[in-house]
Amino acid sequence: MNLEARKIEFVQEFLKLQSEEAVSRLEKILRKEKQSDKERNIEPMTQDELDNRIDKSESDFINNRFKTSPELLAKYE
Repeated sequence: MNLEARKIEFVQEFLKLQSEEAVSRLEKILRKEKQSDKERNIEPMTQDELDNRIDKSESDFINNRFKTSPELLAKYE
């Protein structure tokens, strides 16, 4: 059975479900899969992008453009 046929069969079975709990579990699985797909499609930085980010971070630190850990934690408490 090819993927398209399997998806159609799955949707047909899904539509027959009467349990809200089962639908919720399947929704959770679908959200998790979508998130995993996004994470798998993340492109790594090039060496130049990484170097530029490091340079900017060092510049921000030297010019006092940063927040300390306690400042960040206080913001979310």
